[in-house]
Order: sequence, then structure tokens, then C-alpha cells
Amino acid sequence: MSVLERSPESPAVADLLERVRTYLPEDRIELVADAYEFAESSHDGQMRRTGDPYISHPLEVTKLVAGLELDQPSLIAALLHDVQEDCDVPNEEIAERFGKEAAELVEGLTKLGSLPLRVTEEEGGGVQAQNLRKMLLAMAADVRVVLIKLCDRLHNMRTLYALSDDKQRRIARETMEIFAPLATRLGIWQIKWELEDLAFRYLEPERYQEIATRLDATRLARERYIEDVAAGLRVQLDDARIEAEVTGRAKHIYSIHQKARRYGREAKSFDQIYDLLALRILVKDVAGCYAALGVVHATWRPLPGQFDDYIASPKASMYQSLHTTVIGPGARPLEVQIRTYDMHRVAEYGVAAHWRYKGSSDRSAQDEERIAWLRQLLEWQRELSGAEEFVESVKTDVFDDQVFVLSPRGDVLDLPTGATPLDFAYRIHTDLGHQTIGAKVNGKMTALNSSLQNGDVVEIMRSRSRSGPSRDWLSENLGYLQTTTGRQKVRQWFRKQRRAESIERGREMLERELRRLAFDLADHQDEVLALFPGKTWNELMANIGYGDVSVESVVRKASTLLQKHQEPDEIDEIPVGRPSARPGAGPGLRALGAGSLETTLARCCNPVPGDSVRGYVTRSRGVTVHRSDCHNVLNERERDRLIDVDWGRTDEQRYPATVQIDAWDRVGLLRDISTVVAAEDVNMVNVNTTKNGNGTVSVLATLETSGLSQISRLLTRIETIRGVRNCARKSS
Repeated sequence: MSVLERSPESPAVADLLERVRTYLPEDRIELVADAYEFAESSHDGQMRRTGDPYISHPLEVTKLVAGLELDQPSLIAALLHDVQEDCDVPNEEIAERFGKEAAELVEGLTKLGSLPLRVTEEEGGGVQAQNLRKMLLAMAADVRVVLIKLCDRLHNMRTLYALSDDKQRRIARETMEIFAPLATRLGIWQIKWELEDLAFRYLEPERYQEIATRLDATRLARERYIEDVAAGLRVQLDDARIEAEVTGRAKHIYSIHQKARRYGREAKSFDQIYDLLALRILVKDVAGCYAALGVVHATWRPLPGQFDDYIASPKASMYQSLHTTVIGPGARPLEVQIRTYDMHRVAEYGVAAHWRYKGSSDRSAQDEERIAWLRQLLEWQRELSGAEEFVESVKTDVFDDQVFVLSPRGDVLDLPTGATPLDFAYRIHTDLGHQTIGAKVNGKMTALNSSLQNGDVVEIMRSRSRSGPSRDWLSENLGYLQTTTGRQKVRQWFRKQRRAESIERGREMLERELRRLAFDLADHQDEVLALFPGKTWNELMANIGYGDVSVESVVRKASTLLQKHQEPDEIDEIPVGRPSARPGAGPGLRALGAGSLETTLARCCNPVPGDSVRGYVTRSRGVTVHRSDCHNVLNERERDRLIDVDWGRTDEQRYPATVQIDAWDRVGLLRDISTVVAAEDVNMVNVNTTKNGNGTVSVLATLETSGLSQISRLLTRIETIRGVRNCARKSS
């Protein structure tokens, strides 16, 4: 019986079939209608939390899949994606009724649906990593599985209001961290922006409502402005004989939130966000794009540094477009995107716009190249030894924004934003990375930890006699390697070295860092070790020596542990007033069980967040906060005046720390030190220098920092300055 001869379908099903008819032949629609009837029968009597019949969910998911214009097996799999798990329909029956290909997609979706991407701390992060690894590898095997999964997640997010607050936040966080980046990397803009907006709505409801309200308040004025500007631009394009469609571009709340936050750091206002006012120009061909760009720039003055050519250098997600920002009428910034109709389709549908499932013989080499990064997932999972390493690699090397750089021969490589010449070397070949001694970017010598920009030409200088990489390359503070694959190759090299040497080297690195920070772990070694389950102390030292565990991460965890030791089980927490005399003694400090007393930070030891601290109740100046190992605390005779203190919230606060730098005396030493300090956004409030008489100088500097992590990072960078012999935090 033809689908046209059936009894009338519900309006919802009729809408679906009408949408499918726009791109599938009539003989392919019959089986889709059969799949709907089978799904409706299988889910009969089942209800959703929203109160709707369950069949409404697979139907809405399939409409989204049809919006991506996926093939018949994908539509069938979307309709049946829950029948195997929720209705106990065997996969063999699906294969018999609807074909092997659809059954395989349903099987893949069932497996993905059973993976808990969020787990509790007790279950361990490794479980989450294994599950995400499986999902990404399933995507590499058949990207349709994840395309359907994204549609499934989008409809679930649209109906998230029916769940409890805890589930709403968990699912929203999962969506923001995993599914929205997947949609971004696959280039599916229409799904990406809605996932982000919906997740943002549940994660930060007050901020979401604030932006939505502000947009709504100015909507009419913006729309009127855009209409006037678009009409004027159409006239200019017509005069230049360029056929084009000019429209306003949709504004998305989460992207505005991100830009508002970035602009806030630059002391710019909400109204200065460029793409609050935006136009999109669609033309027939690439030549028309550049011709339209010329008209735009001839009509309005372009803003310097606000032009991107993603046609000549497409994004890894296949996105192509020209972006420019100009000063429009009324001196208002106006963003303009220019692209062809084909480019627009790719921007909206991403990988789905090019990936056809009519048999492997019909897949073009161009289509395969467009999703080469998916194949790269399979390579990485063979190279990387653990699930966490694989997932870390995907998050940094696949999900992050890309820069495109060139080799001296003109080969184009895509790397994550922030990648360095050393990352470039390891992307070319492991041995080239190991033998790197320098780099030229655009013909000029450049530091190995400098960030590469779009269009840079990178030349690596190598040493044939070099025995291997430097351990400094694994330092988080020095930033030599930004890609996980590069760090992993360095770690693998060190794993091949002798274990005894790695243990000793790890111990030296940790002790040196603890000395520099005047940090004492002597009484807490077992508790620190407990933060790294399954490891002995020697194994932890070996991991530090290999580079698998960074010294900085050990110190961070240890500082958190020591702060927890300050909080007794049964004691009242009383917020302390603002410090009376000391800058830096932030309002987050809390004296525990001592009444409402003001706090000041002790000048003798200058504690900072991350330090274990104790409070001393003075007779007239409230509570003075000392480091726990300060000699004044250790030698205090009236022990009953010592109380527990907690740092509480320390956001945006600055705390003074005294640092001693020993170096060979030379011209420009203080200038170089102050440059490094300023680059870390740290204020140097006091400097004293002492010449030691042997060609060396000691610099005693008081720095206002955000806490122990920043001090650690700063000390590491100061030690790279020419002539610096030693740099350490000065203890009391």
C-alpha cells in the first residue's frame, strides 16, 4: 500500500513526511512511514515526564534529523532509537523489518544512550573518560550516529523543564561540555547555538534572563536600524551589479554572554559588542564574495584588526565566510558576514551538508577530506595509552578553535588556538619535536613557547646530536606545549628512560618547588599520596619525573588539603569584617568561632591563598592571619589565642608575597624582571636590591598576587630570565 493510500496521519507525522519529500524520492518515504507506525505501536502506553505520549519524542527528533537532510536509514533510526532499550525490541527484528543499515545505527544509538557521561567522584573520572572515548570513536566509525544523538539531545534540552533542578544542571553541564562542542566541531551551527543557549539558561538562569531582557528592550530599535542599513547596502550592491541577498543575522544569548564577559575585562560596555548589530550577505559565487566585500568597505570604514578570511583559510569544521566589522551609520559598529549560498548551507548543516550515505563508492575525495579529523581520532586512540589521555587530547586538539599555519614548503597545518612552534614540530614528526632547538616564524627567530597566529610560516631548527626533549617542555607554567599529543610524545620519551633516574628527578623537582614556595609537606606526605589513588610515593615521584604528573598539580592539591585541615568538625563559621589596615586581606577571610572580628594579614610571613594559615587574636586589632609555619605562630606562648582561619572566597583579591631573586648583576636585569611580572598581571609594590660583592645581586620584591598558583607560575618564569640563579618565596 502506498503511503498516499494510508489512513490520514496525524498532523505531526504529515509535517515530517512533507519535509522528507523535499529531498528524498517517494519510494524511500514508504519505509519511513512504516517505521513511525512501528515506533508508535512499540511505545504505546509510555509517557514522558512532560505528560506527552512518548512517541512525541522520537517524532520530534526525526524532524530535526530531516532538517539536516540525512538519508532514509538515519530517519528510521531516529524514529526507532529508543525501542531497543525501552521496549525490548531485539535488533534482529529491526534489521529484518527496516534493513541492516538502520539496525546498526539503532544499535550505535542504544549504546551511546546507555553511557553515563557524568559520573560521581566515587565512580572515578576514568569511567567518564572511557564513555566519552567510546562515543567519539563511534562517531569516527559512522558520523550519522552522533548527528542523530545531537538531535536527540536538542529535543531533550527543549523539554528539560520537566526534570528536577539537580538533573537540569547535570544535563545542562554535560550538554555545554560535550554536545555543544561536538556540534561546533561538526559545523552544525543551527544545533550548536540552540544547545548552548538552552544549557546556559539552566546553568546561569539570572545572567541568561538579564541578557534576554536587555536584548528585548532594544530589539525594535536594532531591527529598525538593521532594516535601514540593509536597504542602503542593497542599493550599493545593485549599483555594482552584484546579485545578493542581504539580511539581519540572529543574535544568540550565550555568545553575547561570552563576548560581554571578554569585553568587561577590556573595560568595554555591553553596547560595544560588535555583532549585536550584524548583517549577512549571500551571493552566488566566491568572486561575488570579494566583490561584495569591496562594496562594504567602500561604503563604510572597516575597523582595523576585525577582518577574517575563512574562505581562503576554512575552519576545520568546513566553515567558510568573510567576516568584517565596519563603522556603520550613526558611528555604530556593524559586523558583516559574506558567503555563497553553498557556504551558508555548510555553515548551518556542517558535516551533514556534504556527507552522503549512498554507498562508499559515491563518497568523493573532497567529502572524505572534510572529515579527516574524524579519522584522526582513530589514530590518536591507538597512540595514546589511556582513556583520560585520549579525551584530554580530543578536548584540546579537536574541540578548541584552530589556527592555520604553513610549513616552509607551503603545507597548511591546523593546530589549536594558542599552539606553539614546538607543537608544530611534534605535529610534523615526533623525532623533529625531540630534536628541536629553535624556531623561525615568518623568517624571524621566535621563542619556542610563543603562540602561533593564522598564516604564520614556521621553520623548525633541529639538532642531529640532541639526545631528547627537555623536561621544561612539560611545565604548565612555561607553556612550551599546548597540544596534548605533543605533551604525550614528550612523556613517552621520558618513560623510556631509567625508572630510578625518573624517581630521583621527580623528587628533586617537587622538593625544589616546595622550597621555592616555602611550603612544608613533611607532616602530610601520606595524605598527599592519598590524592593520587593506587600510587606509592616512589611511583608518584616517577610520574613527576616522566612528566605524567606536573609538580604544579601536586602543589595545588596539597594546598587544598592543608586548608581543609584548618576546619574543625564542630565550630561556627563567622564572616569577618573587612581588613582595617592591610591591602590584600580580602573580605573572603573567615575566623572560625571567634566572633565578628576584623582581619589583617601578618607582615612577618605574608600569607596568600593556598597557604595553611592560623589566626592570632590581638588585644586591639582583631585577628592577625599568619602562615601556620610562621615562627611567630610556632613560638607563641599563649596558645589559646590562636584560632582557625579559612580563606573563604578569594576571587579578584590580591595578596602581598615577598620574593627573593639571586642573579648575576647586569644592565637591564630589573627591567626584565618587571616585564615578566607585568606580563603575569602582577603588581610589584616594593623592590630592594643588594649587591653581594661577588658579581651577584639579590633582589627582594613584594608582589601582589592572587595566590600560591600564581606565585609558582611567576617564579618559574622569572628563573628563565638571563642571569637569574635562583628565585624563591621568602619565608618568615
